[in-house]
Amino acid sequence: MKIRPEKAVDQAAIHDILLRSFPGPDEAHLVDRLRTGGDAEIMLVAVDDDMPVAFVALSRMKAPFRALGLAPVAVLPEYRQRGIAARLIWRALAEAKEAGWDGVFLLGNPEYYSRFGFTIEAAQGFQSPYAGPHFMALALQQDKLPASSGAVEYASAFAGL
Repeated sequence: MKIRPEKAVDQAAIHDILLRSFPGPDEAHLVDRLRTGGDAEIMLVAVDDDMPVAFVALSRMKAPFRALGLAPVAVLPEYRQRGIAARLIWRALAEAKEAGWDGVFLLGNPEYYSRFGFTIEAAQGFQSPYAGPHFMALALQQDKLPASSGAVEYASAFAGL
C-alpha cells in the first residue's frame, strides 16, 4: 500500500470512496467544494495497484493560529480493518507539521483519535459550532497550541453539511 498526494486523475475514484464510505453524498460534495474553494491543503490517497482505496483531507481553518481541519477520512469497505486510515492520518499530520502548521482540529470519536494525540481538552477553550465532547485538537509544533481560546471556523465548504 502506497500513500501519496491526490492527483487530478484520482478525483473520480475519491468521489466513489466517499460515496461508499458515508450514508449520503455530503462528504463527496464537501471535498469537491474544498478543492474549488481553494481551502484543500493536504489531500492524500492510499493506493493499491495504482487505484485509490482510501482518502484523507486537511483543509484550512480560521483560528488564532495556523490551523487545519481533519475531515473527511474514508476507506473502501473491503479495505477496512487494515490500519490504512491510521497510516493516512499519521502521514497527513506529518506533512502538516513539516509545512509549519500549528495545529489541527477535528470532530470525531475520542477513543479513535486520541491515538494520534488529539484531545478534547486542547479544544475546550475554542468557540465553534462543533464545540462539545467530540471536538478535539492537536498541537503540531509544540507541546500545546499557540493559543488556548478564540474562535475557530472550518472552511466555508463545511457550511453545506
